[in-house]
Amino acid sequence: MQMSNNDILKKLRIALSLRDDDIIHILKLAGFTMSKPRLNALFRNPDHDNYEECGDQVLRNFLNGLIIYKRGPRPDDRNQKPPTQDQRPD
Repeated sequence: MQMSNNDILKKLRIALSLRDDDIIHILKLAGFTMSKPRLNALFRNPDHDNYEECGDQVLRNFLNGLIIYKRGPRPDDRNQKPPTQDQRPD
């Protein structure tokens, strides 16, 4: 039995103890906006009238936003100077 994107999102939400506001914030970090009612539709039972399937784009943006949320923004590689001798790790 395969897990759906909705299942993956639910399990990550529980494992990381995320609230709705946290998930919306994480999605915004990836440049993706979502309303609370639409987010709640992703967590509903598939038999519910307001259930919505979590598409690949939503899950991808959530995972990209989660990286930013946990690690911080990625430095711009084009503007990075190579580390000097003092900045290099031993």
